[in-house]
Amino acid sequence: MPSPEERAELAAEQAYVDTVYERLDASADTARALVTEGMARGHIGHEGGLVERDAMVYQASRRLSALNAAHEGLVFGRLDLRDGEKRYIGRIGVRDEDREVLLVDWRAPAASLFYRATAQEPSGVVRRRVLRSRADRVVGIEDDLLDAEHAPDDMVVVGEGALLASLSRARDDAMHSVVATIQKEQDEAIRAPSRGATIISGGPGTGKTVVALHRAAYLLYTDRRRFERGGVLVVGPSSVFMNYIERVLPSLGETAVTLRAIGEVVDGIRAEEHDVPEAAAVKGSARMATVLRRLSRSPVADAPREFTGFYRDARLHLDSSALQRLRRRLLQQGPHNRVFRQAPAVVLRELWSQVTVERALEKGEDAFIEAMLGDARFVDFVESWWPQVDAVELWRSLPDRLGELAGDLLTSQEIATVRATWSTGAPRIEDIPLIDELRHLVGEVPPEIDLGAGAPRQLMSFERREREEAEERLRATSSIEDDSFAHILVDEAQDLSPMQWRMLGRRGRLASWTIVGDDAQASWPLPQEASAARAEALGDKPVHRFRLSTNYRNSAEIYALGARVARRTIERPDLAEAVRRTGVEPRHEQVTAAQLTERAHALLDWLLAETAGTVAVVVPHAALGQWRGILVDVAADRIRLLTGLETKGLEFDGVLVVEPDAFVAESPAGWRTLYVVLTRATQRLATLGTTDRWLQEV
Repeated sequence: MPSPEERAELAAEQAYVDTVYERLDASADTARALVTEGMARGHIGHEGGLVERDAMVYQASRRLSALNAAHEGLVFGRLDLRDGEKRYIGRIGVRDEDREVLLVDWRAPAASLFYRATAQEPSGVVRRRVLRSRADRVVGIEDDLLDAEHAPDDMVVVGEGALLASLSRARDDAMHSVVATIQKEQDEAIRAPSRGATIISGGPGTGKTVVALHRAAYLLYTDRRRFERGGVLVVGPSSVFMNYIERVLPSLGETAVTLRAIGEVVDGIRAEEHDVPEAAAVKGSARMATVLRRLSRSPVADAPREFTGFYRDARLHLDSSALQRLRRRLLQQGPHNRVFRQAPAVVLRELWSQVTVERALEKGEDAFIEAMLGDARFVDFVESWWPQVDAVELWRSLPDRLGELAGDLLTSQEIATVRATWSTGAPRIEDIPLIDELRHLVGEVPPEIDLGAGAPRQLMSFERREREEAEERLRATSSIEDDSFAHILVDEAQDLSPMQWRMLGRRGRLASWTIVGDDAQASWPLPQEASAARAEALGDKPVHRFRLSTNYRNSAEIYALGARVARRTIERPDLAEAVRRTGVEPRHEQVTAAQLTERAHALLDWLLAETAGTVAVVVPHAALGQWRGILVDVAADRIRLLTGLETKGLEFDGVLVVEPDAFVAESPAGWRTLYVVLTRATQRLATLGTTDRWLQEV
């Protein structure tokens, strides 16, 4: 029950928050009016009116979107300074009618004290207050008294401190902004220099993801023109993870960010399933870049190996060696699709050089070209020999051609594994970088005919055929010219394969980067190969490194178990310090296969009773379908069924891990996957298996 002093403080804060919301609503009304006015200017009747309309509507709509996004928990902090100033901190900046500051944007320099002041270095801050709200109502206050020596005698200090209070709250299906509880080491990473690459490392639960997302919002605030114009790309490990974090940036006042799972980076193609570990290791290897380069430069499937035709009395012939020579000549000028319009002219010139009959020569080259274009056999030949190539179709041909293209790069077992597990329908997550590599290797068809190359306009029937067929095929729809961004944020970066780093590197040649990861949690089995690919993607950009050292997620009891697994999987893992204890140790049960379902239900009953938020059941990939049936009637509103890789970046109040030894056996990175799974729980953890070899080893 709040004390009278606390109730008085709540009422005073609510009165101030009401004032801020009144100004927010007034600003929203102004923005809506500007949208209406801007649309009206489109009726002026001249081009200038349309331009003015578009600019006004765009700016007003963007402001309205930011105001709407910031409405939830708009005011979250207050600083009481030694000089008597009271400074309120919020998701966006708000001024009163006289342009006086009512609310300081959390990204502004004036707000940095909210995160950086400590009891050891108060920097002029006497009291730091966090306001907890539901919509526009203040429901709680948490104070940190940083400078007791300069505190007025009547200053009220409420609560146990904002950070520890936030750690005990139940989790749900969405990551929430932690802008009110950012700590000093996290704030330093958020406000790092924008140029180059900022690398943020730290163990589970240290806040790497939310720090990175807040950094994206901070960069947009400090250099909006650059980052909004060039775009900010946020890449995470899975669509589950992206759904989990998607609310954070809008809640910080930012909507101009592209969020994509690693299987969605290429426009027009979406992959949500991982390949089996053995095939994923082959497809992600740097060796695949060479295989794909060979594929892009080789003749298309079923391409003709020779051509024979006639012009007047002249016999025209191109054998396989002549066609190979023409292929090399064309590819020296550019990628396959870039020289698509030049191919007919190159073939015609070669054939014209074979014309020696005087009667044919007298007619000239123009007559020769006209005659050849009227020859259906010639047109069919050129269409078949040098068609426009689609990257997805080329990717689909890969398994049948691995033997000829990769015999010296991949083992026979690796080739057999890829062929046996190949998805004949939609691509898997590990296929997306291969398709993207092919997009850039084959290039795009120029939008206009290059008249200087002598390509006859009439020889374009195959273009029409390609356009008609395009609607029936899966395609990478966006131009490769649109791939670049001004800033790229990569979460769970330790999992990226060399081919995935190449895919992101193409989008970040001119970008600054934020890279978040922890080597001990890596699912990619060859970290040195991935490190080399990352270095190539970053080029010579300056690197700023930050390490987060405090685990805010796990109880100390849970993290102690995770730390033992981490030491089993990697030499000198980056272990954080867990700051919170629950007094409850993880539970471990070994049962027979017949008892597995019954004991799983019992442990879930325990987890649901002991926690208030979501509970994850994490199972081996091969058992996912089986456990969907087992859990079909169990607390669907609170239970989440996931595989080990799907838990990346997520957290839950309770976690049940089924058959931990199966995670270890699933892949060469199995121990690291188990480390990830064990460190998803904030309050309670249970493991259940028919064996317990993993527990004996740690």
